[in-house]
Amino acid sequence: MNIIYFLIGCSVLLALGFLSAFFWAQRTGQNDDLYTPSMRILLDDDEETLPKK
Repeated sequence: MNIIYFLIGCSVLLALGFLSAFFWAQRTGQNDDLYTPSMRILLDDDEETLPKK
């Protein structure tokens, strides 16, 4: 029975850790611009892949 209390405590600590990481990411602006990274792969021209003349 004691192991159940230990596992519940560990899971609560782990959940609080993930929750704090989520709030930290939101506060530092990790998810501010979701559009540009998805379009960057379509708009960038790598000079290495272009044929050299």
